[in-house]
Amino acid sequence: MTMTKKMTARELKRFYADSTFKKNYIYDGHDLGAACGSDGTVFKLWSPVADRVELHLYPDGDESGCMRSVSMERGEKGVWMYRTEECLHGTYYDYDVSIGHETRRTADPYARACGINSRRSMAVELGRTDPERWESDRAPKRQQEDIIYELHVKEFSWDGSAGFPEELRGTYRAFTVEDTTLFGDGVHPTGIRYLKELGVTHIQLMPVYDFGSVDEAGDRDQFNWGYDPVCYNVPEGSYSTDPAHGEVRIKELKELVQTLHRNGFRVIMDVVYNHTYSADSSFQRVVPWYYYRQEEDGTLSDGSGCGNDFAAEREMAASFILDSVLYWTEEYHMDGFRFDLMGLLPTELMNRIQEELDKRYGMGEKLIYGEPWAANETPMEPGFHQALKENEKRLNPRVAMFCDNTRDAVKGHVFEAMEPGFVNGGEGLEREIMHAASAWCDRGGAFHAGSPERVLSYVSAHD
Repeated sequence: MTMTKKMTARELKRFYADSTFKKNYIYDGHDLGAACGSDGTVFKLWSPVADRVELHLYPDGDESGCMRSVSMERGEKGVWMYRTEECLHGTYYDYDVSIGHETRRTADPYARACGINSRRSMAVELGRTDPERWESDRAPKRQQEDIIYELHVKEFSWDGSAGFPEELRGTYRAFTVEDTTLFGDGVHPTGIRYLKELGVTHIQLMPVYDFGSVDEAGDRDQFNWGYDPVCYNVPEGSYSTDPAHGEVRIKELKELVQTLHRNGFRVIMDVVYNHTYSADSSFQRVVPWYYYRQEEDGTLSDGSGCGNDFAAEREMAASFILDSVLYWTEEYHMDGFRFDLMGLLPTELMNRIQEELDKRYGMGEKLIYGEPWAANETPMEPGFHQALKENEKRLNPRVAMFCDNTRDAVKGHVFEAMEPGFVNGGEGLEREIMHAASAWCDRGGAFHAGSPERVLSYVSAHD
């Protein structure tokens, strides 16, 4: 198609929902992004509204000038492609996407590697990023009870008292140092030795995808939780020993997973597919207003409380999330996913994810759970259902959810300081505690779960 005039956000919302657009432009392939190997490199970008797409190649991911520019060819379903017999591993790239009279420079939303601060994407031959013996890496056998420990990659090793080498503190590679003690005293375990003593079975990593709140070229003292995605399929560079070289962060995150597996832990990835760091993202620059949920007047919805909501019910957005989860599972050997603000995602998508993981890896082998709430209301399109607590019955039985009823019954209302819980003077909560003990599977409580495996019992987590 050709954009004969600039369409408003409201007009584009109707256009993307039209059956003609869906018939002609929904791409069902799973090969978007850049793929390279011994037989060459292929770049594919989905931008059905673009009139022209130009690919720029660079020697690094920062300030260097362009080595070569090529015009991409438009194929079926709005996919633009460029193929070369060269293996461009380690070559950085971005796109000029022209829509109507406007041309915008953008990174690749489907990239698997990038340079500092995701300014430019990077072509990567993923086999070159595998640590030694990666092909034999396996998760430990799943235990009868899942005990999940949440940690932040930087916080895990940052403090000098923990005994990690100075140059590795706050990085993925700190996890490869397996024998640390408090101030090196040889007595009080820290790091992985401490986690072993706790008896936990799963390590839940707070966001390790590329996020926007930390300058990867800046001071090492910077800190953020990371709930502000930029490149969903690329590891965060500030945890790498060398963020300027896109392949390094990939290998080092794999080493982290490999070390945790070897020490008896399964690894869960905290994912935030409900919004992006900025609405002026690579998604928006490539296909304006497609990947973002809108109010009826075309303005951005804000169910996340972060300024935008990812339109996960739209076909290409849903496919992106499913493919992303499968990518992290296959390439990085992740054993499960914790979905931030899962209530902003459709039950239909969550079920697709669980069913696909069950089909590939075995029933219940990969854990899926999330927060069954949203920060604000969101205008999900008709025919879809939010993955909220009240829609629990619509979810696959193996899609679990945090139960804030247990938390509030035990220690009081999370937002109202004057409403105590059972442990700090609250009265009449005995029945609620009994409901919590049964994982809210008995009837009569504030929440009724279909089975215990649907419920994550917790009293304190980062939220």
